[in-house]
Amino acid sequence: MSINLKALSQLQELFKKLVSGTHLNRLTDTELWVELENHKVDYDALFAALGFALVVDGRGFAYFKTDQASTYTGKLTRRLALLLMLLFEYQADQGLHLFQFQQWRIDAVLLDALWQHYHAVLEAEEITQPQILKDIFDSAARIGFIAVSDGAYWLLPAVHRYLDLFEELAGAERPEQQIEVMEDSL
Repeated sequence: MSINLKALSQLQELFKKLVSGTHLNRLTDTELWVELENHKVDYDALFAALGFALVVDGRGFAYFKTDQASTYTGKLTRRLALLLMLLFEYQADQGLHLFQFQQWRIDAVLLDALWQHYHAVLEAEEITQPQILKDIFDSAARIGFIAVSDGAYWLLPAVHRYLDLFEELAGAERPEQQIEVMEDSL
């Protein structure tokens, strides 16, 4: 297969963004997203030849799949996973539908509510002050999981990666819980 590199007008910008660990989002990276969609076969082939696995999710985000993570990335990933899990739990308790997460306005009031409600859990992960919640979201914004607009945070389609994982973990727990209930009833 031959690839016309001249036709890939956004190659440098796309590669720079993806190789840094940033997620490309259809909503916030419109020009790059259109470029990727228009030349997906060429980008797939080129990135694969360079040793990168490009994942394009139909829900509107793309990233390089990698098994390597730096210490900082691992810490951020853990903290973001925890914060998102708590946010999803809190919002579900408020009666909000989880798959409508892109409509949630996450402002100082909501972050304070999360801090108050989950203070002990957050401190166990060394999140010892409310400002750290904002810092985590700011870091997540730099890598394409969150947008900042009008003084609030907005979750982007890439958050589906975390929601998928949470659902998978919840599904894995259910059979064990069912077995325990059955054993208890015997």
